[in-house]
Amino acid sequence: MSASLPKPVGRLIEAFSRLPGIGPKSASRLTYHLLRSPAQESIELAEAIEAMRRETVFCSNCFNITTVHQDPCLFCTDAHRDSTALCVVEEPLDVVALERTGQFNGRYHVLHGALSPVEGVGPEDLHIAELIGRLQRDGIAEVILATNPTLEGEATAMYLKQQMTGMGVSVTRLARGLPSGGDLEYADAHTLSQALQGRVEF
Repeated sequence: MSASLPKPVGRLIEAFSRLPGIGPKSASRLTYHLLRSPAQESIELAEAIEAMRRETVFCSNCFNITTVHQDPCLFCTDAHRDSTALCVVEEPLDVVALERTGQFNGRYHVLHGALSPVEGVGPEDLHIAELIGRLQRDGIAEVILATNPTLEGEATAMYLKQQMTGMGVSVTRLARGLPSGGDLEYADAHTLSQALQGRVEF
């Protein structure tokens, strides 16, 4: 960062730059926006970030995002959801994307990533053991593998299918309405609806 910038300004630009999808120029624009805006806007942003860190946790059952006051999360405790259908996703944002479709009324399991030997991500780095534990105790009849249609997502789905062999559950995969190499969070609701409706045995 340029030595001509006051240290607090440079520090904030660097902090914004570390966020995904925000480069140095965007980070600078955000910082200067906050400098020009009323002080209350910066205070509200700081308070929102602090509250998010203080009040949110990962569900102890499915590992989706929830609050410290609601663990297990609403998806896990909602008696109206189908407890025999379990949709496995890579990230919490994938749950949000699938919920937008209105086509799935079961429960979720969030892995928090995908297998990637190149990046050193193995089965022990994901919530796979907890998934197998749920299958053994929760009466799951169908597991929908909704990992992303990427090399890592496909490898993860194949690994999970192998781990579930002989467990007596039906294993399905989202249909190919999803573009290869894409992420669920960027897919529109119609495409995701078709993928859910057209899921096939895996």
